[in-house]
Amino acid sequence: MARAYRRARPTARLGEPGGWLAHLSNSERARFRRRGMQLVGSLLTYLDADRERRSALFEVVEGHARDYGLEAAAAGGSLSDTVEGFLRFRKPFVDELALLARRRHLDTREATELLADAEMALDGLLVALRLGHKSSSTDD
Repeated sequence: MARAYRRARPTARLGEPGGWLAHLSNSERARFRRRGMQLVGSLLTYLDADRERRSALFEVVEGHARDYGLEAAAAGGSLSDTVEGFLRFRKPFVDELALLARRRHLDTREATELLADAEMALDGLLVALRLGHKSSSTDD
């Protein structure tokens, strides 16, 4: 997964850092990067878990997304910028899962289930990110 993000980074950096990211220090950017890696790791754990454990694991991943939105708002990121960052993270993640399905020779049903589960989880995380961001502005 790290390789997928390294490959995607050159296209994402064309105009970066722009907007609110330009005002962050290197250490703040590193903190956001670590939080993103933590979110990805937790999401992979969720997707790899059996159905019985998924509910509890999703709460953890959802919490990471909510915290990310909250921190982005506190750092001056607009909701639009925060969502855009999430969407830049989403595409390489799904693309890498599709490659993984091919490398592991998953049958069509297994691959479809993996990608559908990932899309559903990512939709839920986007909502959690938005709620985290929104909670920052209503707490002021």
